[in-house]
Amino acid sequence: MQDGLQRPSWRQTAGRFRIQRVLVTGTAGFVGHHLSLRLLQEGREVLGIDNFDPYYDPALKRARLERLIHERGFRFHELDLSEGTAFFELMERFRPDIVVHLAARAGVRNPSGDLWAYARPNLDGFVSVLDACRRVRPQLIAYASSSSVYGVGSPVPYHEDDRSDRPASFYAATKRANELMAQAFSGLEDIPCVGMRFFTLYGPWGRPDMAYYSFTRDILAGRPIALHEAEAMRRDFTYIDDAVEAVVRLLDRGIAARASFAETRHSLYNIGNARPIGLLDFVNTLERLLEREAPKVHRPRQPGEVVLTYADTTRLREAIGFVPSTDIADGLASFVTWFRHYHAV
Repeated sequence: MQDGLQRPSWRQTAGRFRIQRVLVTGTAGFVGHHLSLRLLQEGREVLGIDNFDPYYDPALKRARLERLIHERGFRFHELDLSEGTAFFELMERFRPDIVVHLAARAGVRNPSGDLWAYARPNLDGFVSVLDACRRVRPQLIAYASSSSVYGVGSPVPYHEDDRSDRPASFYAATKRANELMAQAFSGLEDIPCVGMRFFTLYGPWGRPDMAYYSFTRDILAGRPIALHEAEAMRRDFTYIDDAVEAVVRLLDRGIAARASFAETRHSLYNIGNARPIGLLDFVNTLERLLEREAPKVHRPRQPGEVVLTYADTTRLREAIGFVPSTDIADGLASFVTWFRHYHAV
């Protein structure tokens, strides 16, 4: 792992401001890994933080980290964000231009019923990040929110100004709480905060608890797959590379706006494909790519899940001139290729 070289905090490429020093929490996670790699490949310095929470197999997280540690300008610390003093000391030494906070306990399903498994990382961890930023004062804070904040009964497509006070899961409640914390913090501290509401991200190096991953595993193993309310269920699947492109552009825009004081202190953006896919169509596409048909078990919808997610990406397009657009067949093909290689199947 490299400490990297000290470079100016600002540089300008193709007429756009670029951030040089970026702290990424959850850097061994799905989004954190892809974003960190992109930032490093652009020549930025990245300090990665992760605690390898065993919510899913930490071996996958460490494999992601292995792809980063040899990149020039990358440093890594294994740390739980609830250890606020230790995190602040890292922030103080690194002095990031931007903090990208992605670390969280993910997933709307909570079969164990353990609320603290969400509260500690998602609430206490978020407060640790904000408190360190209050003292170190980066130029910008970007943080992961979720489409799940729209909850029950919201009209579709979901717009950022829609009601978001009826969460269907405790996870969704913690992410909405993050948004409210960031809104209050940004006004009090005059540090811009950008909340990113991700819609069902998928792709290579993804999370094993997600349906596309578990379906692929079970189909190749010849096991039946469980479909919950399959006829009605539709999801706004968003390919990881598209999501990372949107995040990087939002970071650049946020810094440029900060320099001119033209941005509101707190802003929210949907990051979705804006083309919901029916669950049965999704499974059919996956079966075609795997050249296998899976036995199916039909079950009722699980607690915490909503029937439809659908992003209105007008605000994102107006802000950065880009919206996700990767076709589900192309995105799943990339995932299947990676899955076969990684799992040697």
